[in-house]
Amino acid sequence: MATVLVIEDEDSLREIISFNLKKAGFNCIEAADANDALIILDQLLPDLILLDLMLPGLKGTQFLKILKDSDKFSKIPVIIISAKDEETTIVAHLELGAIDYLTKPFSIKVLIAKVNKFLSLGNTESTDNLKFKNIEIDEKRAKVLVDNKEVNLTHKEFLLLKLFIQHPGRVYTRDELLSHIWGYDSAMMTRTVDAHISSLRKKLGKSGNKIKTIPKIGYKFE
Repeated sequence: MATVLVIEDEDSLREIISFNLKKAGFNCIEAADANDALIILDQLLPDLILLDLMLPGLKGTQFLKILKDSDKFSKIPVIIISAKDEETTIVAHLELGAIDYLTKPFSIKVLIAKVNKFLSLGNTESTDNLKFKNIEIDEKRAKVLVDNKEVNLTHKEFLLLKLFIQHPGRVYTRDELLSHIWGYDSAMMTRTVDAHISSLRKKLGKSGNKIKTIPKIGYKFE
């Protein structure tokens, strides 16, 4: 389930956007200002950000510049949602790195369609070879190398590691991992996730500490 961070100071609009995103099958996180959003980003990397420009405190334009200047956040796609409809403003933010710009008022259906479009495009990238620091995955051969030495993983461990490497820094709940890797959602089976994570850490050796436990939430890889 893809995660969308909605940064909008108008409570009613933020709630409407979040409600419809959840209805469309997305996990949604809300922030009323950019400073709150930065705190959220310290714990979780969303798949896409919806960003208002006229925010209290740190403005949306400044926030966008912070994202695009950061190695950690620069690849997160950002769609601007703003009442500012001047052509120069729209062009300037697209040149800063936003992937799209919607002027208020906008159609919720159009917004959802754009979110679906960009997240679908992101999921079509080739993943035959994935690498994160000293860990490399050869997907075609179903092989994992740590410090250029092959590590034997079970199929589920392989899928877990692949998911983590594809989304470094993102926090996954146990239920999300169950859904992604096992294809079902059951609170009674969350111990299955913990057992596989424990085994994966051991097989990765010192690199196993890249899998971080987030208390009462789940795991992230960094």
